[in-house]
Amino acid sequence: MSDPFEAPGSDPGLLVEDQLQEPRQFKVLLHNDDYTPMDFVVEVLMNVFCKSEAEAFSIMMSVHEKGIGLCGIYTAEVAETKVQIVHQMAKARSFPLRCSMEEV
Repeated sequence: MSDPFEAPGSDPGLLVEDQLQEPRQFKVLLHNDDYTPMDFVVEVLMNVFCKSEAEAFSIMMSVHEKGIGLCGIYTAEVAETKVQIVHQMAKARSFPLRCSMEEV
């Protein structure tokens, strides 16, 4: 009697290693500009990236002082979506806030 969980035509003595790979990860970054208000950046960080007010403030200060801030690390699809949402929110308020992603 054959095993119902065995692939048809497979050798029951053969072990196959799963070739699972972790999905590629991407950093999502906010970039400083001279026009976007700090409170809007905090709002974006809290609403889009689910940061606490303290975390959002810390990241916003990094953006302000260093020119760039790390919002989080995500899979490609999630990172792309978050970048698009940030750009949509900024455009709706007429702010030039830029957000980008780069592979980890």
